[in-house]
Amino acid sequence: MKKSPLPVQNLSGEEKHRKCRKEALVKLLRWHFGHPDFRGKQLEAIEAVLSGRDCFCLMPTGGGKSMCYQIPALAKTGIVLVISPLIALMENQVMALKEKGIAAEFLSSTQTSQVKNKIHEDLDSGQPSLRLLYVTPELIATSGFMSKLTKIHGRGLLNLIAVDEAHCISSWGHDFRPSYRKLSSLRSHLPDVPILALTATAVPKVQKDVIDSLNLQSPLVLKSSFNRPNIYYEVRYKDLLDDSYADLCNVLKSAGDVCAIVYCLERTTCDDLSSHLSGNGISCAAYHAGLNNKLRSCVLDDWISSKIQCCSFRMGIDRKDVRMVCHFNIPKSMEAFYQESGRAGRDQLPSRSLLYYGMDDRKRMEFILSSAESKKLQSSNSQQGLSKKSMSDFNLMVEYCEGSGCRRKKILESFGEQVSALLCKKSCDACKHPNLIAKYLEELTTACTVHQRNGFSRILMSSSTDAIDTEQLSEFWNRDDAASGSEEDISDSDDGFEVAKSISRSKFSKKSGISEKIELLQRAEENYYQKKAPDKQANKPDKNAISEMLRESSKQRLVGALKQAHQRLGGLKVDFEASSTFLENECFQKYGKSGKSFYCSQVASTVRCLSTTTCAAEITNRVGVIATSSENIARKEEPPLAASTMFHQREETIIGEENCGKIESETSVSAQPPQSASPGTKLPPIPSFSQFVNSRKSNETQTNASEEHSPKIEKNMKKRMRLQ
Repeated sequence: MKKSPLPVQNLSGEEKHRKCRKEALVKLLRWHFGHPDFRGKQLEAIEAVLSGRDCFCLMPTGGGKSMCYQIPALAKTGIVLVISPLIALMENQVMALKEKGIAAEFLSSTQTSQVKNKIHEDLDSGQPSLRLLYVTPELIATSGFMSKLTKIHGRGLLNLIAVDEAHCISSWGHDFRPSYRKLSSLRSHLPDVPILALTATAVPKVQKDVIDSLNLQSPLVLKSSFNRPNIYYEVRYKDLLDDSYADLCNVLKSAGDVCAIVYCLERTTCDDLSSHLSGNGISCAAYHAGLNNKLRSCVLDDWISSKIQCCSFRMGIDRKDVRMVCHFNIPKSMEAFYQESGRAGRDQLPSRSLLYYGMDDRKRMEFILSSAESKKLQSSNSQQGLSKKSMSDFNLMVEYCEGSGCRRKKILESFGEQVSALLCKKSCDACKHPNLIAKYLEELTTACTVHQRNGFSRILMSSSTDAIDTEQLSEFWNRDDAASGSEEDISDSDDGFEVAKSISRSKFSKKSGISEKIELLQRAEENYYQKKAPDKQANKPDKNAISEMLRESSKQRLVGALKQAHQRLGGLKVDFEASSTFLENECFQKYGKSGKSFYCSQVASTVRCLSTTTCAAEITNRVGVIATSSENIARKEEPPLAASTMFHQREETIIGEENCGKIESETSVSAQPPQSASPGTKLPPIPSFSQFVNSRKSNETQTNASEEHSPKIEKNMKKRMRLQ
């Protein structure tokens, strides 16, 4: 039997060339990166830039945007310039490329001059070995580097310009950076070099702005779906939790030994949370701009090499095996939340996004955005429009947290992608447990109502009459004033809030009306103490207090830092336990009364000092000084004078100065030795604000009376002298 011939494919020359090129690109992908084939729109973007065409590529986080410029760098001789806004991301990608044997470098302010000179020498050579060069937008804006790029382009060695996180160039984007605006000059200086704009978060208005700002010429626009089916979305409510720190700790422990990222709004929260997790047996480190370059690099290396399980961030670092991304504070926009939560599950495996939502966090973010908006009221109309957009973007985030509908659907609809709720397939808590979420939202509404009735919001009134007249009231405390503020400075009742509003709206003159305002505050305080039960005030927990558990975890953190310093430097002859106790006591004595945030920041600063020092003698001398002063620790820990005693001493000083005009009385008061109360001694009660003011008034009355009698006494003395 005769075999039939195999079917022959009649391919044109262009189709054959395209097929061969695709096979060659797939071979590069498999050889260098180990992936079997391209995903999504990757191949289309690669073919477009290799043909010299501009391209705008919108892919979700984890969609493989980096392949779109890394494969062209391997497919064609020359240099691919990558512009990235984050130094940490550049370091991460360059390190990964070098491990694969790909010649890549980055230029930033964190590098030494020796490393920079070596890179510039390679660029100036006739045949540079570099395939990918990562730079910041700030470096592109310098005339010197632009001149170097022009020379490289003149030699025909600049193949592609990739702009990562391209949404930063748009003033309508969630992460606008002015330095990105200067990238518009790339087209005029390098006219025939293709530009690839990449982003994961861009609404239609931002997409158009990016294309126009970069002057892309007839670009190929590629868009992928924003859906991340492998991520489970969940929201937890801080106001319904006893301790959000402990809850996060339990979540991480229950997840097992997985890689996690925790995003925080403030650096102090990063340090505090990292200390708490480390004290509970979770390998964790803080990473933010407040760390010096050496420590940040150390944390980054530990993070990439999987030496630490969890990182608390204020910025992003990529790793493929991140199983959980937690937002400990509400983000400012859905775009920011989507980008950061998308760092989970970049390997397409099941992952989790967890957001802790609290009313305090919401008010804090609203205050930040409204303050930024008030600064732009006098600016152009475009700036006012951006401020309104910031608030509307944040409202989408609030709706995501407080709504009962599918969370995945809300994310996709915020980017203009209309989908059915059936797409979720119970991959968010609202679809998986709808009755439980409805119950939580009802409890949250009740809790918010109770907090408002009890005057939960704190008010800080400026002492300036100008601020009162213009109604400049701030809802939050200034962090610099937190150390000197007292609890009696805070109004916790509705009556106090109404009085404060009435004072701010009153039309008292600047020279008069002080006594009337003081009387109003006195009445508010008296009403507060009459209505508030004494046992409730006594049993009120202080969330800012420093617990023994926190102190113990800080000691363990210091022990770890000392051991690491011993391994790094050697010859560190100190007792780790004793030294950590002394260092922790030093932090507690310095900032124990200022609150938990200040204390944790001081502990973190001490740990950074131990981790970055290059001389063992510095640590030995510091610990030695503390050890020799151990006799003084007991003296430092003596309780201070009772508040009433200090009030009376201050009154005596003021009266003495007014009567005599001398400082003997003040000296005598300050010279009195501090009296520490014994455990069995009952301290006198602390006077209230009204009691203190009334005592001052009575003292002033007595002083005025004595001053009235003093002229009569002088006259009598003169008469007696004349008679003599």
